[in-house]
Amino acid sequence: MDRLKEKILHYFEDGKGHGFDHTERVYNLAVRIAKEENADLDVVKASTLLHDICRKKEEETGLCHASEGSKLAPKILKELNFSEEKIKNVVHCIEVHRFSKGLKPLTKEARILQDADRLDAIGAIAITRIISHNTMIGNPVYDPTIKPSEEYTSKGKTALNHFFEKIFKLKPETFHTCLAKEIAKDRYKFTTDFVDRFISEWRGN
Repeated sequence: MDRLKEKILHYFEDGKGHGFDHTERVYNLAVRIAKEENADLDVVKASTLLHDICRKKEEETGLCHASEGSKLAPKILKELNFSEEKIKNVVHCIEVHRFSKGLKPLTKEARILQDADRLDAIGAIAITRIISHNTMIGNPVYDPTIKPSEEYTSKGKTALNHFFEKIFKLKPETFHTCLAKEIAKDRYKFTTDFVDRFISEWRGN
């Protein structure tokens, strides 16, 4: 997979919420889960490395990074002599990984990528990513007069609203694999405890 990594690094931007550091964390989680699930490691590794290669394109054009990434992946993998069967599975994994699309993963490998990607959205690192990103774009961390939207929006008004609009919907029972559910329990509790504590301290408690 080192050759694949070398071929795709230029698709990522440092300092972004979905930079290559995010991909590496998802990769480590996905490989760990894949070994527990006896999944195809080639497919899991490739789909994980490629799942966000069109994030920069989405920011520039508004096109869905999951859809665009699934179109770009075959060209890259053919150059590395991946079989057509494995490429087809990788394409499916990338197509359905995105949270906001609500698509159902039909293969074991796709379920693993979805789980690993969503695990990186909860926990200590996720909290720092959400706060730093909102600070960077000029949103306040918290404003009690701005209520969370009913539906998830990528253009939320405060950092803490993002937790209510998206992150708290990633409940442990919504994950597919047993290991992901176990990891999610701890990360989810840490995240909810943090937000509860933040709001409590804001109120002077």
